[in-house]
Amino acid sequence: MEETKVEIPAHFKDLVEKIEKMSVIELNELVKVLEKRFGVSAAAVAAPAAAAGPAAEEKAAFNVHLADGGATKIAVIKVVKEALALGLKEAKDLVDAAPSLLKEGMKKEEAEDLKKKIEAAGGKVELK
Repeated sequence: MEETKVEIPAHFKDLVEKIEKMSVIELNELVKVLEKRFGVSAAAVAAPAAAAGPAAEEKAAFNVHLADGGATKIAVIKVVKEALALGLKEAKDLVDAAPSLLKEGMKKEEAEDLKKKIEAAGGKVELK
């Protein structure tokens, strides 16, 4: 870990030196005491940054839901059978049971590819 040089004001030098000599357990205890004493939370300071992270970050895994088999169910069944490596009966049951979950935890590209294939066959798909 690279140490960053920070200019420490003279009136804080001895306080910072004492903190630097503390163990992790002592630092944890100090944080808890300060939180109780001043009615604050160390986590609250970091929360706004953490809350903005997931909103800006794109989902990594998608669930593919078949909303409707469409008018051309046979074509949709063929695509589902091929894409999910299912037997004909399993694929037909999934399409007939729409709305249904086809596959969980797919990467974005794979999920969008499956969605395009099913929609090209006449089905309606939702990525969640």
